[in-house]
Amino acid sequence: MQEFTKFPTKTGRRSLSRSISQSSTDSYSSAASYTDSSDDEVSPREKQQTNSKGSSNFCVKNIKQAEFGRREIEIAEQDMSALISLRKRAQGEKPLAGAKIVGCTHITAQTAVLIETLCALGAQCRWSACNIYSTQNEVAAALAEAGVAVFAWKGESEDDFWWCIDRCVNMDGWQANMILDDGGDLTHWVYKKYPNVFKKIRGIVEESVTGVHRLYQLSKAGKLCVPAMNVNDSVTKQKFDNLYCCRESILDGLKRTTDVMFGGKQVVVCGYGEVGKGCCAALKALGAIVYITEIDPICALQACMDGFRVVKLNEVIRQVDVVITCTGNKNVVTREHLDRMKNSCIVCNMGHSNTEIDVTSLRTPELTWERVRSQVDHVIWPDGKRVVLLAEGRLLNLSCSTVPTFVLSITATTQALALIELYNAPEGRYKQDVYLLPKKMDEYVASLHLPSFDAHLTELSDDQAKYLGLNKNGPFKPNYYRY
Repeated sequence: MQEFTKFPTKTGRRSLSRSISQSSTDSYSSAASYTDSSDDEVSPREKQQTNSKGSSNFCVKNIKQAEFGRREIEIAEQDMSALISLRKRAQGEKPLAGAKIVGCTHITAQTAVLIETLCALGAQCRWSACNIYSTQNEVAAALAEAGVAVFAWKGESEDDFWWCIDRCVNMDGWQANMILDDGGDLTHWVYKKYPNVFKKIRGIVEESVTGVHRLYQLSKAGKLCVPAMNVNDSVTKQKFDNLYCCRESILDGLKRTTDVMFGGKQVVVCGYGEVGKGCCAALKALGAIVYITEIDPICALQACMDGFRVVKLNEVIRQVDVVITCTGNKNVVTREHLDRMKNSCIVCNMGHSNTEIDVTSLRTPELTWERVRSQVDHVIWPDGKRVVLLAEGRLLNLSCSTVPTFVLSITATTQALALIELYNAPEGRYKQDVYLLPKKMDEYVASLHLPSFDAHLTELSDDQAKYLGLNKNGPFKPNYYRY
């Protein structure tokens, strides 16, 4: 204590202790924005802001953060060489000239590179966020400064979320003809609120399990009146964004928020799709004891062959230390499960929507909520038991940590090509249905990223290509092939 008092700070000891406790929540990343949403209590909707060109066609936290956001975008560009290459190759042709794209995705430095690529290819863009916690405020400011009509900030309320989407869609003298969505909320809003606009859309590109499911529901009901591209089930999205990305980002999100050590911990992962497989591989590598819950016998058998025990959630809920959902379903973890959890059990979601954990059931008078750090709540039961809830049940990695830029380059390139394909397709090529990305495009996206590893593809000889019945330039696998 004597040594400590020799070095007082200007604001006293309290400020020093605060700086230590805040260090884990103020790190920069795509999700943990440099400027936390709690810094300013005034809602951006109540502010009058203009960029350096005098435009006020945006709504962000603080336009003055644009310079810092620009640096973030420039850093992201360095690891998104394939998307930059696509931008340079197609910039002269302007394949998206005349396209008016309304988008709803995570707004991070990486997605900013995608948005600016679309603009460079001739498109006009208006953008909102698909998650209330994942927006990087300084990046949103940089986009607004560059002239993109962006309506998003970290920590939006539910009302703010829908207001931002509506501001993107509803503008006098501007009508969208393309949709880029992540989760289906934008598509749903346009379909319900602006049916005349929806009918004139030339194509929808959707990148999440949840959004694709909603598109197939519309198609099955005969209500999908525009062609849509299912990017989520493209090979490059499934294998790289869902599997390899989550394999790295699950640990990042849990470590930043809880400082948990995984060796010997018992973890249950609900769902063994590509996201679940990535999460389980990472957890197993650090020595965690991993259980799987599954409804699909094929995925369950894969889990068994990978060395995991497949159980029902009720069988292990009392003993596990961490519960992770990644199913795309709703009410996977119910109030009954939460009541039976052990003290200090960590609960989080790696699926797109916040429907997997029944968080609403926890907002009752007998339970106390205690915010212990950014995106971390302790929910306290009357007997003193605490459950650690991360990001209020929303997507963990983009709400609480970061996502590898290189992986997002793969997804963003896939999205850009899907938009170009739908926008330029001759009439009649795509009907009012949901389509997978053509195999040739999947292979092209992969080939653009190989130079980053100094990888060299072997070329087929004419005789070999004839023997296999393939074109030397691809596609190399049939559509039914499982990678």
